[in-house]
Amino acid sequence: MTLEKICVFCGSQPGVNSAYAQAARELGRLLARNHITLIFGGGMTGIMGVLADAVLEHGGRAVGVIPDSMNVPKVVHENLSELIVTPDMHTRKAKMVAISDGFIALPGGFGTLDELFETLTLSQLGYEPKPIGILNVAGYYTPLVELIEHAIQAGFVKPQYRDVFTVQEKPDELLTAMRAFQHPLS
Repeated sequence: MTLEKICVFCGSQPGVNSAYAQAARELGRLLARNHITLIFGGGMTGIMGVLADAVLEHGGRAVGVIPDSMNVPKVVHENLSELIVTPDMHTRKAKMVAISDGFIALPGGFGTLDELFETLTLSQLGYEPKPIGILNVAGYYTPLVELIEHAIQAGFVKPQYRDVFTVQEKPDELLTAMRAFQHPLS
């Protein structure tokens, strides 16, 4: 599968484990090295900023998509290849989905989880059958993967939808798995 633009959902905070920022740096280098454009939330702080900085430092392209209310100094990344300003968060998420060939979730909070679950739902329903990768840095997403497995066992998620996403611990292995993605509905 051709992945020219990958949207990465991640925290605007650094988190308590330095492994989160290290993984963001490693993913940023990998995207730049593979000529994959980063699509992301457009912020300069937390692992979001670390990711964008790594892409740009290694000659890659970083496109931020940010709602107008957050397009302010000390929030918006000021050195992006391109900045797309949307009227609100709903439009932001729709734009990010529309212009991306796949999605990766790094550690993050409510916004990251919201974006991840929206893409999982869109994939499950067949609206956006694009590859979704979860970078399980330092076991961050292990409880979430266990919850999804619990939802499958409880009969709320069909077992075939376990395959709408892949989970890996290393960015290069995640990218390889995403390139081999086959949607369960295809």
